Amino acid sequence: MEIRDPIHGSIFLPEGEEAIIESVEFQRLREIKQLGFSEFSFPGATHNRFLHSIGVSHIAGKIFDNIFKAYPFQKSSNKTRFRQITKLASLLHDTGHGPLSHTTEEVMPSVSELKIAVYSEPGNFQIDRRANHEDYTIKFVTDSNIAALIKKHYSDIDPYHVACLIDKNLYCDESVFTDGKINYRSLLSQIVSSELDADRMDYLERDSYFCGISYGNIDRDWLIQNLTIHIKDYKANLALNRRALYAFDDFLISRHHMHLMVYFHHKSVIYDEMLMRYLSSPDCQFVIPAKLEEYISYTDYKLYEHLDTVNNPWARRIAERKPFRVATELHNQAPERVSNAKEILTTADIDYIYTSSNIRLSKYHATSSTEESQIYVVDQYDKWDKPAPINSATEVFQKYEGARTIDRVYVSPEHLELAKKLLTEKKY
Repeated sequence: MEIRDPIHGSIFLPEGEEAIIESVEFQRLREIKQLGFSEFSFPGATHNRFLHSIGVSHIAGKIFDNIFKAYPFQKSSNKTRFRQITKLASLLHDTGHGPLSHTTEEVMPSVSELKIAVYSEPGNFQIDRRANHEDYTIKFVTDSNIAALIKKHYSDIDPYHVACLIDKNLYCDESVFTDGKINYRSLLSQIVSSELDADRMDYLERDSYFCGISYGNIDRDWLIQNLTIHIKDYKANLALNRRALYAFDDFLISRHHMHLMVYFHHKSVIYDEMLMRYLSSPDCQFVIPAKLEEYISYTDYKLYEHLDTVNNPWARRIAERKPFRVATELHNQAPERVSNAKEILTTADIDYIYTSSNIRLSKYHATSSTEESQIYVVDQYDKWDKPAPINSATEVFQKYEGARTIDRVYVSPEHLELAKKLLTEKKY
């Protein structure tokens, strides 16, 4: 099977992947938009998670091939198996995504109701909490028609091992991802999900393309060509050649700007907030089912159809495209200004919605990465230069050390003119 993709050109899919893609479970992603409400700001942003997932798998295969093009595996069958597991994990990483946005996780059932068998395996202790889209993904991968298709087309691959690359916290027998003495699970997981993964490489370019903007343009081919392997304590980790470090800087900054200009666009933010207010209201009638046979039909279109039929004021505003509007927007301002704006509107008896969107350049700011998540910088020319964690090898983390915060106060369209007038007069 061959697919023509506007981002990657022709993508060839072998028989097993084609069978998975043609399944009802995967076809559902055609009806889940990649950017949710962003089409109200960027009308071209109607692309879906179906093609994104295929693109991620395609990139994952290219990354694997580059890293291991001349690598001496002790068993060639392990190389073939590792590559296929990585591609399948990348292909299926979004299978459980809920309608429209992560906001619908607000009405997902408890994890116990999903009855995810692999969570009961030794070493996989799970507290009973509200499920999220990743739980549904693990359920699809390990206990659905998709699992049966994996077993049918890949006799040497257990669906559980695919899940282990999607969820790094799942316990897995180390021998599954070991060749010789080296354990490759961390590296393969990083190809699927990390600070420099196939997922981000695809969605940055894809979202940028369909939004009609240039923020997400990255030097993907150069990054892939310079991804390599660093082995420490018999564990393989993702590494980047030093000569591509500036491309990595640009990659991080591109993602940072996409958050600020696209993912945090004021229209997307307010629609998400209004949806949250409906889903958390006492009269909300939209509930995500635990059974996969029912969940398959829960798509963006089902949610929109539902919103058209209820009288809740927040649902009506979404259905009729009458969102609250921005009365003021503050970027990295003192909290007092936000408090003053709220007080002015409260005194004038004007209802408002306050939102705060925060983004940091990288997760490396907040945590000292574990060996499982660490990416290293190596120098292919200077053999005396020891491999170093990527966050210590570039100055971009120091330059973007602070978090970017966008505080917004929204009011109804009927009160917008008065609210702006009051805020201007009071010089908050």
